[in-house]
Amino acid sequence: MSSDLTRDQGPGFVGPRDVLMRERRCYDAPVRTTVNIDDELLARAKVQAARTHRTIGSVLEEALRRMLDESADRPAPVALPDFSYPGGLRAGVDLYDKESMAQVLGEANR
Repeated sequence: MSSDLTRDQGPGFVGPRDVLMRERRCYDAPVRTTVNIDDELLARAKVQAARTHRTIGSVLEEALRRMLDESADRPAPVALPDFSYPGGLRAGVDLYDKESMAQVLGEANR
Protein backbone atom coordinates (compact mmCIF):
# COMPACT_ATOMS: atom_id res chain seq x y z
CA MET A 1 0.00 0.00 0.00
CA SER A 2 1.45 3.40 -0.97
CA SER A 3 2.01 6.20 1.53
CA ASP A 4 -0.49 8.38 -0.39
CA LEU A 5 -3.42 6.23 0.74
CA THR A 6 -5.55 7.15 3.71
CA ARG A 7 -8.13 5.04 5.56
CA ASP A 8 -10.92 6.13 3.19
CA GLN A 9 -8.95 5.35 0.04
CA GLY A 10 -8.62 1.80 -1.16
CA PRO A 11 -5.91 0.36 -3.39
CA GLY A 12 -7.81 1.38 -6.56
CA PHE A 13 -8.07 5.03 -5.52
CA VAL A 14 -6.98 7.55 -8.16
CA GLY A 15 -6.10 10.86 -6.58
CA PRO A 16 -5.29 14.28 -8.00
CA ARG A 17 -1.58 13.48 -8.02
CA ASP A 18 -2.19 10.43 -10.24
CA VAL A 19 -4.26 12.47 -12.68
CA LEU A 20 -1.59 15.19 -12.82
CA MET A 21 1.11 12.62 -13.57
CA ARG A 22 -1.00 11.11 -16.38
CA GLU A 23 -1.59 14.56 -17.89
CA ARG A 24 2.12 15.33 -17.83
CA ARG A 25 2.95 12.10 -19.63
CA CYS A 26 0.61 13.05 -22.48
CA TYR A 27 2.83 15.99 -23.37
CA ASP A 28 6.21 14.34 -22.89
CA ALA A 29 6.33 12.72 -26.32
CA PRO A 30 7.03 14.88 -29.38
CA VAL A 31 3.99 15.48 -31.55
CA ARG A 32 4.07 15.92 -35.31
CA THR A 33 2.08 18.83 -36.63
CA THR A 34 1.85 20.92 -39.76
CA VAL A 35 2.07 24.70 -39.67
CA ASN A 36 2.45 27.34 -42.36
CA ILE A 37 5.59 29.41 -41.85
CA ASP A 38 6.75 32.38 -43.90
CA ASP A 39 9.52 31.25 -46.31
CA GLU A 40 11.99 33.90 -45.15
CA LEU A 41 11.36 33.07 -41.49
CA LEU A 42 11.85 29.36 -42.16
CA ALA A 43 15.10 30.06 -44.02
CA ARG A 44 16.38 32.10 -41.07
CA ALA A 45 15.44 29.32 -38.66
CA LYS A 46 17.27 26.76 -40.85
CA VAL A 47 20.39 28.94 -40.86
CA GLN A 48 20.20 29.21 -37.05
CA ALA A 49 19.80 25.44 -36.76
CA ALA A 50 22.82 24.82 -38.98
CA ARG A 51 24.96 27.36 -37.09
CA THR A 52 24.13 25.80 -33.72
CA HIS A 53 24.18 22.17 -34.93
CA ARG A 54 20.57 21.63 -33.89
CA THR A 55 17.42 20.43 -35.57
CA ILE A 56 14.98 22.92 -37.04
CA GLY A 57 12.38 21.56 -34.61
CA SER A 58 14.49 22.38 -31.56
CA VAL A 59 15.16 25.91 -32.86
CA LEU A 60 11.43 26.49 -33.43
CA GLU A 61 10.55 24.98 -30.02
CA GLU A 62 13.00 27.29 -28.27
CA ALA A 63 11.66 30.35 -30.10
CA LEU A 64 8.07 29.42 -29.28
CA ARG A 65 8.91 28.76 -25.61
CA ARG A 66 10.66 32.13 -25.31
CA MET A 67 7.72 33.95 -26.87
CA LEU A 68 5.18 32.19 -24.63
CA ASP A 69 7.28 32.71 -21.49
CA GLU A 70 7.73 36.38 -22.30
CA SER A 71 4.02 36.94 -22.84
CA ALA A 72 3.19 35.03 -19.64
CA ASP A 73 5.45 37.36 -17.63
CA ARG A 74 3.66 40.48 -18.83
CA PRO A 75 0.56 41.51 -16.90
CA ALA A 76 -2.67 41.61 -18.85
CA PRO A 77 -3.54 45.05 -20.22
CA VAL A 78 -6.01 46.96 -18.10
CA ALA A 79 -8.76 49.04 -19.67
CA LEU A 80 -8.76 52.47 -18.09
CA PRO A 81 -12.01 54.40 -17.74
CA ASP A 82 -12.62 57.34 -20.04
CA PHE A 83 -12.88 60.49 -17.94
CA SER A 84 -13.28 62.86 -20.86
CA TYR A 85 -16.19 65.26 -20.64
CA PRO A 86 -17.37 67.13 -23.71
CA GLY A 87 -18.80 70.07 -21.78
CA GLY A 88 -16.95 72.19 -19.32
CA LEU A 89 -17.76 74.31 -16.31
CA ARG A 90 -21.05 76.13 -16.22
CA ALA A 91 -20.73 79.82 -16.85
CA GLY A 92 -20.12 81.70 -13.61
CA VAL A 93 -18.90 78.65 -11.61
CA ASP A 94 -15.74 79.32 -9.65
CA LEU A 95 -14.14 76.15 -8.30
CA TYR A 96 -12.17 78.19 -5.77
CA ASP A 97 -15.24 79.91 -4.26
CA LYS A 98 -16.73 77.62 -1.58
CA GLU A 99 -19.99 79.50 -1.23
CA SER A 100 -20.76 79.61 -4.95
CA MET A 101 -19.90 75.89 -5.28
CA ALA A 102 -22.27 75.07 -2.40
CA GLN A 103 -24.98 77.06 -4.17
CA VAL A 104 -24.40 75.25 -7.49
CA LEU A 105 -24.52 71.88 -5.71
CA GLY A 106 -27.68 72.78 -3.83
CA GLU A 107 -25.96 72.73 -0.47
CA ALA A 108 -26.22 76.46 0.32
CA ASN A 109 -28.82 75.97 3.10
CA ARG A 110 -26.77 73.41 5.06
